[in-house]
Amino acid sequence: MSKVKQNKETRSRFELKMLLETSRLLIESRETDFVLNNLLLITMGKMLVPRGAILIQVPGKNEYIITKIKGRSRLSEGDRIEIPWSPNEFDRIAIDPQKLGLNSPELFEGQNRGLYFNLKTSNHHLGYLYLSRKGNDELLSDHEIEFIESLSIISSVAIANSRMFSEMREINRKLDRKVYELNTLFDLSKDFSLMVDREKIASTFKFALLGQLLIRKFFLIYNMNGKLELMASSGLQKAPNKKQRKQIFDLPEDILELQPEHYEALPFLKENEIAALTALQLQGEKTAVVGVSKKANKEDLTRPDFNFLQSLGNLAILSIQKTLFLEERIEKEKLEEEINIAKNIQKGLFPETLPNIPNLDLAAKNIPSQQVGGDYYDIVETPDANFITAIGDVTGKGIPAALLMANLQSMLHVLLPVDITLGEATGRINNLIYENTPSDKFITFFWAKYFHAESRLKYINAGHNPPLLLRKEKNEFEELSEGGLILGAMPTLTPYEETAITLNNGDILVMYTDGVTETFNRIGEEYGEENLQKLILENRSQSAGELIDTIVQDVKNFNAGKLADDLTLIVIKAT
Repeated sequence: MSKVKQNKETRSRFELKMLLETSRLLIESRETDFVLNNLLLITMGKMLVPRGAILIQVPGKNEYIITKIKGRSRLSEGDRIEIPWSPNEFDRIAIDPQKLGLNSPELFEGQNRGLYFNLKTSNHHLGYLYLSRKGNDELLSDHEIEFIESLSIISSVAIANSRMFSEMREINRKLDRKVYELNTLFDLSKDFSLMVDREKIASTFKFALLGQLLIRKFFLIYNMNGKLELMASSGLQKAPNKKQRKQIFDLPEDILELQPEHYEALPFLKENEIAALTALQLQGEKTAVVGVSKKANKEDLTRPDFNFLQSLGNLAILSIQKTLFLEERIEKEKLEEEINIAKNIQKGLFPETLPNIPNLDLAAKNIPSQQVGGDYYDIVETPDANFITAIGDVTGKGIPAALLMANLQSMLHVLLPVDITLGEATGRINNLIYENTPSDKFITFFWAKYFHAESRLKYINAGHNPPLLLRKEKNEFEELSEGGLILGAMPTLTPYEETAITLNNGDILVMYTDGVTETFNRIGEEYGEENLQKLILENRSQSAGELIDTIVQDVKNFNAGKLADDLTLIVIKAT
């Protein structure tokens, strides 16, 4: 074997060994920077090349970042250049721009001659390894180019592997952070779920922001039943006023990183170094807005930071919502308790038992549409041993109507011992109601005094549904409508007029409120006075109590048991 051939074999074995060792070193490395640095240094040192660079492609662009560069150059690491050819145009790894007539970018001063080695895997182009001519201006030999091509292929795999490892490491880091944040949110959710004090909720929210996101300045604006409240804040020079809260809340974006135009419109945000706003929603409706500064280390908030902020904010507003529901429940229970007390008090205002009046069969019933109502009736003995019967209806329902009804009852009982006529008493009651109640509150009122020795009834109707008088053996009704204006509409300018009638054996007098006749069925038909008269005629032989039960049941059947208004009846049957 010749000495030249022996030297070539020895060199080939050496290069193969070097290639294997280098490939093992590069492939085992998990750092991209280490791979690129060794690729450049090994090739330059092996080939005695004074200038070299590694260019890594910007994804999706015909632009390259100078990642590594050795030798005098007008460019630096991190600079970007364009390559005026596509890597897909060539099958070979080594590209000689001069031979191919390509306009190569000038990487080095006065030196534009060299080779570009394509760094690529089977699927992706990564960039180029650039090597200038040797120091003695010689070209690289075919054997040397093959060696560098082999090393470029190995390095490309190593670069791809290190990138994949870096991506996996970054994914794992993000997953670790996400797990940590989820554990933090889980712990905070348990804390929030136990809180019923809004100040404590605000304090926990504040310290979570400080501890997890290093945010020292923030505010939380909450929409509480249409009123924008500052629920929590920290580090602000001055709290936002009502107008500022509305302007902030009305900004449309879910996450808004503030720009100069926002600071110009809302100087409050700039004065307090607020960098971003985040909207919080419940059931698809904007419920709150959190404004936050940059982190204490002056870093901007990232998308994961905003995600954590929104999750934390949602926990806080859910807890706030829970406290509001709890307060509403307590208020409701308190109101229900007060209503029950009012119901019992109102029940005590009606006569517990009806008096026994000679020659009269009496019955009365009141059914409020709510727990308390505004209907009123009374049957009471007067000092002269006669009897007063009264029925009234206050406008509206519920507690306000019940209070006015109680006032009417007390006024009536105060005036009973006073020796005045029904007309004078009605005038006084009207004036008291007019002077002491709102202008939209009125009372329809009918009352009568029965003189049992003469079987005579004197009455006054103050705008109430006219009671129906059915005479014995007659089929037509008389309506007791004489009197005057509804109570409380205006002061008494003209006296209320009394009218007297005689009740004979077999006569029936039915007094009622509009809850009887002005009730409706499912198709919108009104019960009406005609139905009431027809029912009374058909059941005139019944006792007073039986007739009331019959009327009540017929009304309930008509409206399917759903009373829209209070219902009150008094039936007097002469015997």
